[in-house]
Amino acid sequence: MLEKVETFDMNRVIDEFDEMTRNADQVQKQTLQEILLKNKSAVYLQNFGLNGNATDPEEAFKSMVPLVTDVELEPYIKRMVDGDTSPILTGHPVPAISLSSGTSQGRPKFIPFTDELMENTLQLFRTAFAFRNREFPIDDTGRALQFIFSSKQYTSTGGVPIGTATTNVYRNPNFKAGMKSITSLCCSPDEVIFSPDVHQALYCHLLSGILFRDQVQYVFAVFAHGLVHAFRTFEQVWEEILTDIKDGVLSSRITVPSVRAAMSKLLTPNPELAETIRNKCMSLSNWYGLIPALFPNAKYVYGIMTGSMEPYVHKLRHYAGDLPLVSHDYGSSEGWIAANVTPRLSPEEATFAVIPNLGYFEFLPVSETGEGEEKPVGLTEVKIGEEYEVVITNYAGLYRYRLGDVVKITGFYNNTPLLKFICRRNLILSINIDKNTERDLQLSVDFAAKRLSEEKIEVIDFSSHIDVSKDPGHYAIFWEISGEANEDVLQDCCNCLDRGFIDAGYSSSRKCKTIGALELKVVGKGTFQKIQEHFLGLGSSAGQFKMPRCVKPSNAKVLQILCDNVVSRYFSTAFD
Repeated sequence: MLEKVETFDMNRVIDEFDEMTRNADQVQKQTLQEILLKNKSAVYLQNFGLNGNATDPEEAFKSMVPLVTDVELEPYIKRMVDGDTSPILTGHPVPAISLSSGTSQGRPKFIPFTDELMENTLQLFRTAFAFRNREFPIDDTGRALQFIFSSKQYTSTGGVPIGTATTNVYRNPNFKAGMKSITSLCCSPDEVIFSPDVHQALYCHLLSGILFRDQVQYVFAVFAHGLVHAFRTFEQVWEEILTDIKDGVLSSRITVPSVRAAMSKLLTPNPELAETIRNKCMSLSNWYGLIPALFPNAKYVYGIMTGSMEPYVHKLRHYAGDLPLVSHDYGSSEGWIAANVTPRLSPEEATFAVIPNLGYFEFLPVSETGEGEEKPVGLTEVKIGEEYEVVITNYAGLYRYRLGDVVKITGFYNNTPLLKFICRRNLILSINIDKNTERDLQLSVDFAAKRLSEEKIEVIDFSSHIDVSKDPGHYAIFWEISGEANEDVLQDCCNCLDRGFIDAGYSSSRKCKTIGALELKVVGKGTFQKIQEHFLGLGSSAGQFKMPRCVKPSNAKVLQILCDNVVSRYFSTAFD
């Protein structure tokens, strides 16, 4: 059972983390032994000859249990979803199943969610909060503007509750008690967080934040995309929000009865506040510094800003002005891994310290060629400056599971490594001998976007696709941009995108015409919002959504949305 945390002792939490990380190797051994002991009756482990009786559990585990991906575990998890309560991956039936965002493959993955994962979540939140609060102390009486959304859980045909990872956390009965001492009171009522309509919820989050503007200590969303989307929405609806505040009457756009009732209780006519906010907004130049203008006592802006969220950091920094951007911790739908213990580092420099008792961690060296048979190394055996793929074993039935994330070791916090997220390991763009990852695509877009910024225009969002409808195949890059750019500028951008892929296999293939000219497709305003709507319709949480950076053939609906909204296209002449 999880215990309710009555008081929070920042120094004690940091001291406990220091002690744990000094003994990281021993903690890892103990954590693995506990996982194997709890799950010794699991069919999966017994199939590999593990029964809890090995004299050296760690060595037996690594020699007998293979590295796997979600593909190998899918049949086992499907049995759990279908209601099989026998010990399949875990010693006891799981209370819920989490859904990944599903943006990469066009369909979400099922991932077991257990009470131990909930405990891990709270432990990581407490650890990160201690280090964050040491740097940016917040008032006990303050509030947080949190753009959080809990989608509905549903029950599988086998009777198992299923929801996104964030939904399973927010709806867990232990969440509120566990978070009580380490989070500020949320501006928004619970009815807004659990609203079935995310658009109405977002409007009410913004309205609630302004109603409590002087109390807001920090602004949070799970992902940087969510923060940028929230304040882009504010640009469109701010006058309507001010009308609500001035008149004390909620907009007719809010139709969910429970949300309308909860928000109406917060509203009373306040023309003075409405006029204050109007003056603040009118005084801004292109909305620069919007967040501190709205929330004068905010200490920082908080969310995941690394990896696929990096493209949104520039715009978020525009909204944040001089407010620090603090990177949220490192984890995935499969579980948490590491905490941000240096919160003053910028998102571009952010590193994360692995918490040794959240699971058993191995690191698979990433070779230069992407091939090879190198064996994974342990948590304390990694080398500074090297890149590895993360392999996790956790309490929820994932054993030697390849996460697909590539991280770089930047140093150590005591004896636990500090990780910097690099990219997803899987190749997303490849036609011939070219090998380009999500990170390579992002660097190419950043390079080309500099040319666009000279015209005071920005890339709102982007994705890509391998077009092999004609021979030779070519890369197609989709852009949504903030204004009208002339054809010469966009042609320059297209050429920059093509030259921005510096992979030797790509450039040589372009020169010898075995890969065709890169194509830039500019899409109409709101296209990427339509893609988000599509995934929300499939059950993704608004707070968990990540834009797919490469649209694969299995994502036919997303590709259709993009292609149906193309307003102009350009072919590169960079290698002519």
